[in-house]
Amino acid sequence: MLKHSTRRLLAGLSVAGAFVAASATPASAEQAKVDLGIYFDDTTVALGSEGKTNSPTLHSSVPVVLRGLSVRYDYTGLSGKVTVKPESGASGDCTSPQQGVLVCTDPFEVELGEWGIGGYFSVVIAPTADAQDGDSGDLKVTVSADGAESASHTAKVRVGEGVDLAGGTEVTRSTAPGGSFTAPLTVQNVGQSTVKGAVAVFDHDRAIHPGKKYRNCTYEGDQLRTCSFTDLVAAPGESWTADVPYLLGKDAYAPGRSYGYHNWMTVAEFEDFTTYLAHLGISIGKPGDGGELSLGKGGNRRGLQSDTDPYNNWSSVVVKATGKNGTDLAAVGDSVKGKAGAVVKATVGVRNDGPASLDFSRSGTPVTKVDVVVPTGTTAVEVPDTCMPFDDGDADWSDAGTPGAKAYRCLPEIYLAVNEKQTFSFDLRIDKVVPDAAGTVTINAKCECDGFTEDTNAANDVTKLLVNATGPDGGTDGPGGGDGGAGAGGPLPITGSSTALVGGIGALLLVAGAAGYLVAHRRRTRFVA
Repeated sequence: MLKHSTRRLLAGLSVAGAFVAASATPASAEQAKVDLGIYFDDTTVALGSEGKTNSPTLHSSVPVVLRGLSVRYDYTGLSGKVTVKPESGASGDCTSPQQGVLVCTDPFEVELGEWGIGGYFSVVIAPTADAQDGDSGDLKVTVSADGAESASHTAKVRVGEGVDLAGGTEVTRSTAPGGSFTAPLTVQNVGQSTVKGAVAVFDHDRAIHPGKKYRNCTYEGDQLRTCSFTDLVAAPGESWTADVPYLLGKDAYAPGRSYGYHNWMTVAEFEDFTTYLAHLGISIGKPGDGGELSLGKGGNRRGLQSDTDPYNNWSSVVVKATGKNGTDLAAVGDSVKGKAGAVVKATVGVRNDGPASLDFSRSGTPVTKVDVVVPTGTTAVEVPDTCMPFDDGDADWSDAGTPGAKAYRCLPEIYLAVNEKQTFSFDLRIDKVVPDAAGTVTINAKCECDGFTEDTNAANDVTKLLVNATGPDGGTDGPGGGDGGAGAGGPLPITGSSTALVGGIGALLLVAGAAGYLVAHRRRTRFVA
C-alpha cells in the first residue's frame, strides 16, 4: 500500500499531466525538431537482496508523438557486480544484444512532452552473487526514437550492506493556531546488521513550522526539510528517539487538521536522493543555526548501506487545530475600456482575506472554482490554459484554453495564503461597444466536487467584469478570503496529491525514480503500472 505522501505526488503529477495534455497538441517527430532528454537515478542496492526497481524519466523539447521509442541500458562497467533486467510485466520488448547491455523498445506510438513521463522500460538492478560491499560503476541510459535526436545520462550504481530502518508510530497532537507542540522523531533498526548513519526527510503541511532550527537539520523558510545523523550507530533491535519542537502557524485553519510525515534513509540512499533533487533544481534547504538535534552517537566508520524494506520507514503526526480560525474568499473582478475592434486584457480571480490560509495540498483540489461569464458584446480571443469553457455545469479539460466561449471555469492553485490573490487574464475583443457591458466572476460555485465550503462571508463571492463602464465599477474587486476547509470545516482529509516541494520534499521520497509510477499517453488503450 502506498503511503500518503506518495499518493499525493502521484495525484499531483496526474493533474499536471492533464494541464499539459490540455495545453498542447503533440506533433510527430517528423513534423518538428525534437530533442529528447532522459534521467535515471543514482542507485544503491543491498548485498544479497533482490535489488531495486526503477525506470527512466523521459522528456522532449516539444510535445510530440514518437515512434520507435527505445531505451538502451549499458552497464558493462558493472560487469560481475550487478545485473540489469526488465521488470516482470514492464512495458516494451527487451533484448540483450551483448553482455552488459539491455535494449528495450516500444511498438506503439507514445506521446511525450517537456514535463516528462516515466513508467516505461522499468528494470530491476540487482547485485550478483559475486558482488562485494563498496562495488560501484556507471549505468549509461540512452533514449532514441525515429526522427528525434537521442540523449544519454550516466547514473552511478553502488552495492552496499543491507540494513532495515523503520519509523515510529503515528501520533496525534492538539493546539490552537500559533500554539506549540512536540512530536517524536524515532528510528528503529529492525534488521540484522548495525545501522551506521541515517537521514530523516520531512513532508510537512505548510502550517507545521519548526520550533527550533538545529545545525544538523535543513530548512526552507518555515519548513523543516531534513535531519542528518551520520554518527548514529544503531545495533539490531535498537530504537532511537528525540522530541522535536514545532509551532502551528497562526494562519492554520481551525477547526482542522495538518499532517506531517518523515521518512528514514541510509546515508548512501540520501546521497542518491539529493542527486535526484539537484537534477530537478530543488534544494534541501539550509542548516539551522541552533544546537544539534541528537538521537545518539557512535564512532563506527560508516560504509555504503541500502535499506532492504523502504516501506516501513515512515512515521507521521496529525495536528488538530483547535478553536475557530476561518477564511473569507472574495471574487476579484475588473473594469476595462476600449473601442470597437480593440482587444483589451481583463484580469479576474480570487483573493484570500484571511485570517486563515487555504491548503488543499493533501487532496490536490484547487481552493475554489472561479466561474467567469464573458461580458455582452465581447469575445474571449485569448484564454488561460487553466480555464475551460463552461456551459450548464459541464466543463472539459480537453478544451482548456479554447477561445470563443460565453463562460469559463478556471481553477486556481491548491494553496492560497492570507492576502494572496490568484488571477486569470482574458484578452477580450470588443465586437460592439455596449455601455456598462457586464459579465460576472463567481467563486465557491456549488458543484458535485470537492472544494471549500465554509466561506465566512458569502456576500463577496460574486463580482462584476465590466467593459466600458459609464460610472462606478460596482466593486469589481470585492473583499474576501478563505482557507482550505471542507465539510465541517478545515482542510480536506488526505486522499490524494501534493505539489511536492512547494510544501515539502517528502512527496518525492518513494519516487526518486518517480517516473516509475507515472503513466504516459499512448495511442492505444493500455496501462503501465
